[in-house]
Amino acid sequence: MPYLDIYLAQLTDPFRIGMLIALVLTAANTAQALNRWIPIALGIVFVAVLIPFSIGASATVDTTTAVLVGLVSNATILAVLLAAKALYSRLARG
Repeated sequence: MPYLDIYLAQLTDPFRIGMLIALVLTAANTAQALNRWIPIALGIVFVAVLIPFSIGASATVDTTTAVLVGLVSNATILAVLLAAKALYSRLARG
């Protein structure tokens, strides 16, 4: 399975998107106690490893490949979520 197909499949995975939304909300709540980027970086790695090892990658995709492509897709999804959060904050302030 080509890398682009794996990447696009991971971008549309609702479980992955839900986990990353929860990550953004959790990082916002813990920003005062911890640096904001430490939980985000650890969360990206956690979600990228969790999904292929718990749910399982398809038989045609190596687990290592799924994790590495998952890191890139998680960073992409997270960039969109953080941009949407920044836009919402800017519009809400007035």
